[in-house]
Amino acid sequence: MPTMLEIPNSPEALAERLRDPKFVNKLYADPANLQGLVLGYADIQNKDHPEINGTAGEQAQQVMMNFLKEHGASGPANRLNLDPFAKRAPKNTLYNSKAMGAEHDKLYGSISDLLIDGSGRTHISAEVSQKLLTLSNALSSIKPSDGGFLIPEILRSELLQVALEKAIVRSRARVIPMDSLSVPFPVVDSTSNVSSVFGGITGYWTEEGATLTDSQPKFARVKLEAHKLTLYTEIPNELIADSRPSLEALINQMFPEALAWFEDLAFLLGAGVGEPLGVLHTNNPATVDVVRTVGGNNIEWADCANMYARMLPSSLDRAVWLISPEALPDMLRMTVGDFPIMLNGFSGRPGATPLSLLGAPVIVTEKAGQTGARADISFVDFGMYLIGDRQAMSARQSEDFRFKNDVTAMRVVERVDGRPWLLGAITPYNGGDSLSPFVTLAATV
Repeated sequence: MPTMLEIPNSPEALAERLRDPKFVNKLYADPANLQGLVLGYADIQNKDHPEINGTAGEQAQQVMMNFLKEHGASGPANRLNLDPFAKRAPKNTLYNSKAMGAEHDKLYGSISDLLIDGSGRTHISAEVSQKLLTLSNALSSIKPSDGGFLIPEILRSELLQVALEKAIVRSRARVIPMDSLSVPFPVVDSTSNVSSVFGGITGYWTEEGATLTDSQPKFARVKLEAHKLTLYTEIPNELIADSRPSLEALINQMFPEALAWFEDLAFLLGAGVGEPLGVLHTNNPATVDVVRTVGGNNIEWADCANMYARMLPSSLDRAVWLISPEALPDMLRMTVGDFPIMLNGFSGRPGATPLSLLGAPVIVTEKAGQTGARADISFVDFGMYLIGDRQAMSARQSEDFRFKNDVTAMRVVERVDGRPWLLGAITPYNGGDSLSPFVTLAATV
């Protein structure tokens, strides 16, 4: 907050100050002053008038934005974040205020506190006991058979936020909130653009007054089923009793990373029966398998070029390469003439990794096939993959389950699904090779 400026305490005072040339000169003397003015004004309004929290902030922002437009402001001021409530927004964009656990956000500050309190290994007060009872009852209203405690939404979103830092698929896919355990989602049933687009829309030139030919898109649906993903671990009771701070740090990092790992495993390789259908699985009807140009287990430059050509054109700006660690040495040595194919440098695309191939980020993952096997390298647009998220997680702990081993069993349950958005590869208008947002390299013959 700028100390050199007096913060106005009302919209009228703010407008008056902005009409004062001396005040405006001080405002632009330091680029941070402008943002500090907005945030300081919002703080005053929040403190004096909590009932108009949102309105005051929006009014402050609008006054500032109008001023900038009228005076043609440019430079640092134009790049400032003028949202005065940015620091009061939910901790991350994954938070859903309408999710089932949102009304219980104030009960716990971390997932480790919830797991340890519910383990029964530590003495809990009547207040903590009531909190656990509240979460237990909340979960029972959603899925009585699960047992345990509903995880508050703020903690669920934080789990996913940490997981996103490690996840391959979720951070790039289209996530669909699910308000029930089964949600149908519309898709266009299209496999060819030769005579129509979107499975039935035709276009033609006609004379004035001529009869029009009926046409309509062909729709189908993907049914998202909230499958149960369970994370389970056992923790020695000595750690709970003697090393709680260290244990909390471990749990808060361990569960999100495990969640990202097992989600990716299913979103990439799941068979679609009792689990998500992965983009690389042979059951995915939209996948295009490109035949290798030569025998052997190596990946050739011609293979990469052929795979790139089979990517749906509208997906080229989002697609990423997935390669196995075993394939990385060959890829790094691959050249055309003296020019290296895989570049060690940012491609300039948002979220790009340091390695890029043909301008697209390269992700090295052990979930890709072994060298020479199918999908040892893939080219995928995860924007054409749907993730159905029930947005309700539960936690359960038990000291009794493994009593003789002196350990406490802990589990976190998530309900989620994943399905490709296309029902098949698409034949282009020119009748050439089929195209898809999911392209893999076939196994060595």
